[in-house]
Amino acid sequence: MNTILQFMKRNYKVLLVVLALSVGLWSFIPKTNAEDPEKDKLLIELLTYVLEKGHYSPKTFDDDLSKGIYKDYIEALDPSKRYFLQSDIDEFAKYELKIDDQILEKKLDFFDLTYNRLVQRMNETKSIYEEILDKPFDFNVAEEIDTDYEKLPYAKNKKELNERWRKQLKLTVLSNLADKLKMQDDAKSGIVAEKSESEKAKYDKMSQAQKDKIEKTKTEILSKSYADLEKESRESSLKSLNEYFTFVKELERKDWFSVYINAITARFDPHTSYFAPEEKERFDISMSGKLEGIGARLQKKNDFTEITELILGGPAWRGKELEAGDIVLKVAQADGEPIEVVGMRLDDVVKKIKGPKGTEVRLTVKKADGTIKVITIIRDEVEIEETYAKSCIIDRNGVKYGIIYLPKFYIDFENKDSRDAGKDIAIEVERLKAEGVQGIVMDVRDNGGGSLKTVVDIAGLFIDQGPIVQIQSAAGKKEVLSDKDPKIQWDGPLVIMQNSFSASASEILAAAMQDYKRAVIIGSKQSYGKGTVQNVIDLNQFIRGSEYGDLGALKTTTQKFYRINGGSTQLEGVTSDVFMPDQYSYLKMGERDIENAMPWDKIAPANYKTWDKSSNFDAAIANSKMRIANNPQFKLIDEYAKWSDIRRNENVYSLQLQKFREEQKKLEEANKKFKSLKEYTNQLPFATLDYEKELLKNNLSLKEKREDWFQTLSNDIYIEEAIRVLDDLQPNSGFKKGLTSKDKKEKLIKS
Repeated sequence: MNTILQFMKRNYKVLLVVLALSVGLWSFIPKTNAEDPEKDKLLIELLTYVLEKGHYSPKTFDDDLSKGIYKDYIEALDPSKRYFLQSDIDEFAKYELKIDDQILEKKLDFFDLTYNRLVQRMNETKSIYEEILDKPFDFNVAEEIDTDYEKLPYAKNKKELNERWRKQLKLTVLSNLADKLKMQDDAKSGIVAEKSESEKAKYDKMSQAQKDKIEKTKTEILSKSYADLEKESRESSLKSLNEYFTFVKELERKDWFSVYINAITARFDPHTSYFAPEEKERFDISMSGKLEGIGARLQKKNDFTEITELILGGPAWRGKELEAGDIVLKVAQADGEPIEVVGMRLDDVVKKIKGPKGTEVRLTVKKADGTIKVITIIRDEVEIEETYAKSCIIDRNGVKYGIIYLPKFYIDFENKDSRDAGKDIAIEVERLKAEGVQGIVMDVRDNGGGSLKTVVDIAGLFIDQGPIVQIQSAAGKKEVLSDKDPKIQWDGPLVIMQNSFSASASEILAAAMQDYKRAVIIGSKQSYGKGTVQNVIDLNQFIRGSEYGDLGALKTTTQKFYRINGGSTQLEGVTSDVFMPDQYSYLKMGERDIENAMPWDKIAPANYKTWDKSSNFDAAIANSKMRIANNPQFKLIDEYAKWSDIRRNENVYSLQLQKFREEQKKLEEANKKFKSLKEYTNQLPFATLDYEKELLKNNLSLKEKREDWFQTLSNDIYIEEAIRVLDDLQPNSGFKKGLTSKDKKEKLIKS
């Protein structure tokens, strides 16, 4: 979940705290080299001090905190209870009320014990699953498995642990085998699986070679025996596990120590966390949407590093030599000697390939045809296109509307001249105005937040001037962040779309526009419910003459934010003006469902004046609610959400092939009722903006991304309702002030 970050230059109070902490921490001078365990003790001392002095609501290091840390940490190490034995847990439990003492005394006994035992148990596991998957399963035996791991006790001994692995692997293989047998039965019966519109579009874009491979697989499956399919299913499970354990094997002690540290920080609140150096770098990239390198995504496959994707517009993409599927064998810096990277940790390979803009890197790669090639690439700044805002238009009955999709509130804190969400949204609004749109939908669904500064800038585009959000420190000092620019960039109809995953900055935007009655908020019943402000504090600034290298950073909660009406979004989120059922309606997944979340409260409201330029605002909301209540598709979505919620609580599966297939067939029959949800199309004509049309002619990759987005939008019933709300918000829609209740009702029914 992305987090709200206070704009550091503005938040002088936090800087004062940091300066005060620096003075207090100058005594923490490292004495030994970077490999010494003393580094971990220093890190614990440093984090403890910063948490106690800098967190909005610091905790007392006592037995209650110790119990919480213990619970979270053990669950993080072994969530499915497939590694530790009950005897291990009994041994660990001696520290359950002592972790606070361990932290304060800078002792690592508990961590060392759990880390060494986990490594031991994981090493033992490889032989367990290899032996189990080495021989066929008997799927005629009447047995079952319960996958509710939270309620599952730990295995009493290794025999019981082996049995747990056997059942889990049997379920995995059984599921795979059942799919293969169904595919075989369908092929023999001539049944062709129907594809949704999005699946058809995806298939149509495949190369002929990819299509041929799919057809070949379908043909081959007809000739295979049950024994062949069962063996293939086991081999597939073995391959997946080998890849997983290869990844786990690459994890170092410091990686597991980060898990321990984060079990400590998370007890302060869910959004306080430690960033190891690599994590901090990834966080910065996610916030800015930029990096310096070659612009390629990598993944580990056994000992090899594979190129999985070239980032649009990056130097590797521009060079046309590197391709997805290439295997990186060696990496060389400029005219330096190539270093073999086969068997190297993925993070280490990435470090060697990335580098400053303008520098040269040479990759020795193995191509798909087996040839070896050396590719030279000049590193450059790479923009991750999917981070940034984008827009499109809809021409509906002669009226144009614009849609702006904002995936996060991005910013580059190091460069104020760089692009950010605030600047980009302003540009998108101007582009839509040039297209002659009569209304705008701002889509912040699944947007987990980001920069506080940018949300204030964006909200200011839609109002005259006034407060956007209130911020309060632990000491009770309040600050109001306001739009001070009297210019209104867009004064027309506005709809904001949110869902249960919209958090932080998304909630600030939605709340401000709701309080001003400037926009109709539509979507899930309520947003995520994160009303806290975090700052990322570089831990290296507190240490002089460090021999340990980069110590990482602490993202810690320093303030809470409040709506301009005085209420907090913490836990409660933002309640939509128009609630649209979705598949997550009954899921417990918000801030309110986290046990150590900070409480809801409220403060005095700010001084603001509601928007008075939309005479049919309330009527548009009422009309939308009536449409949704009478829409069979929305009723079906709600029914599916309830059905899915029931299914999530069913954790027992038969491991008998015939019974398992019967159960799956029943589920498939029940699911047919909801088939139309995947096939839904709204028939809206989505179009590219004029400025982008020429660009797409010469950029096939971007053109494909836009087509994929349009395909997603065309299957989106929520966008359709958002456009209908814009229809109702139009000045000539027929909703006027002064209509009687009877007049309004008649108008709603007719529309």
